[in-house]
Amino acid sequence: MKKRQNWSSKLTYILAVAGATVGFGATWRFPYLVGQNGGGAYVLTFVVAMIVIGIPMILVENAIGRRLKVNAVDAFSGMANGKRIAKYWKIVGWMGLLGAFGIMSYYMVIGGWVLSYIGQIIFGLFDLSNIITITQTTEFYNQNIINNPMTISFATLVFVLVNYVILVQGAVEGIEKAAKYLMPILFLLMLTMVAKNITLDGAAQGIKFYLTPDFSKINMKLFIDVLGQVFFALSLGFGVMITLSSFVKKDEGLVKISVITGILNTAIAVLAGFMIFPSLFSFGIEPNSGPSLVFKSLPIVFSHMPFGSLIATAFFTLLMIAALTTSLPIYEVMITTLQEKFKVSRKKAIFIVLGGIFVLGNIPSLMATNLLSHITIFGKNIFDAYDAISATIFFVLTSLGCALFVGWVLGDEAKAEILKGSEKCVKIVNFWHWYVKFIIPFIILIVFISSFYDNFIK
Repeated sequence: MKKRQNWSSKLTYILAVAGATVGFGATWRFPYLVGQNGGGAYVLTFVVAMIVIGIPMILVENAIGRRLKVNAVDAFSGMANGKRIAKYWKIVGWMGLLGAFGIMSYYMVIGGWVLSYIGQIIFGLFDLSNIITITQTTEFYNQNIINNPMTISFATLVFVLVNYVILVQGAVEGIEKAAKYLMPILFLLMLTMVAKNITLDGAAQGIKFYLTPDFSKINMKLFIDVLGQVFFALSLGFGVMITLSSFVKKDEGLVKISVITGILNTAIAVLAGFMIFPSLFSFGIEPNSGPSLVFKSLPIVFSHMPFGSLIATAFFTLLMIAALTTSLPIYEVMITTLQEKFKVSRKKAIFIVLGGIFVLGNIPSLMATNLLSHITIFGKNIFDAYDAISATIFFVLTSLGCALFVGWVLGDEAKAEILKGSEKCVKIVNFWHWYVKFIIPFIILIVFISSFYDNFIK
């Protein structure tokens, strides 16, 4: 059997995980949710939720992944406490793969949208040299994104092919090299955008909206919505952390790595808000336009700025990099499983995964608002259904299964795995295990019931 690879260093693993957890979750989804939910109240609750459930769950998936150093399905097997683990626990791993398939079915399409915007701006088809209105951006969005399946199909395919070129280099080599180069570029672009936006006239009003919590808006529903964003932002529940940690050396400190991952993800998400809200308020644009915020509202902002087209290109390039660093490890979850469970070559596994998702997921998603708009699932179009089913059912139930597996099945073995490289953290690990065993499953169940009701019953 071919020896399993390891990350070359702790830094490269942290960069790979940071890339996996930044993506559209931090740069696209987090800002529009902040705008829809009253600004600072959402930000504060997000930070609390990251501590309450985010970091502990990163550690849960890290423990599962590194224990056997295998794929995200077989990680739920082997021996625990002198007994063989029941085969049905692998269902948790399979649910994670279904969630990964679901998210990639629409995620890559959003990547196609971003790539299309970059091309349209560069070639002058989306002119930001003159001040434009929401009517113009909406018209452009509808014509070039919603009702243009051919162009978006091509852009999505290009994005998929970029992923293929990187992934074919190897599970560690491809993702590691991409993270080494892309993450510093991402940080640099973000910092440049932030520096530009916070110096705009009227930026202080946007910063106030973003950072000042209105405590009257903090309620159970907001907290539950934020917890859902934490799952999405940290790539929890679809095998990413399990797969990436399966390449971590046994002597690396998982406690430290998990804390750094949580802090880094939170910092990047918060930083993303500084790219957006100061500029929106500077030009009197409402921040509550939802998922289309970066596609409809921000182009108006860029049109007010000197060199607006250049700034817009830089911003959408940032989104493209964020999408790429996330899509690579999500694909890897399925590729590694296919390689190890069905003994197919890596190139064949990559082709099956990327090609299968493109045909069965991406094409239906990008046609959901035009050619296939008559098809609905639970009252949602195909694109929204992939999102809702993945995030509401598979992510949450997989996370619940992971917590129960670590808390009640692995038990002391999970603690022993975490303590390798974290020998000084005995008290922390003991508390973490108790917390995972008794508290986190209860929190996740509340999230699941509430989200399921909002998405499929209400």
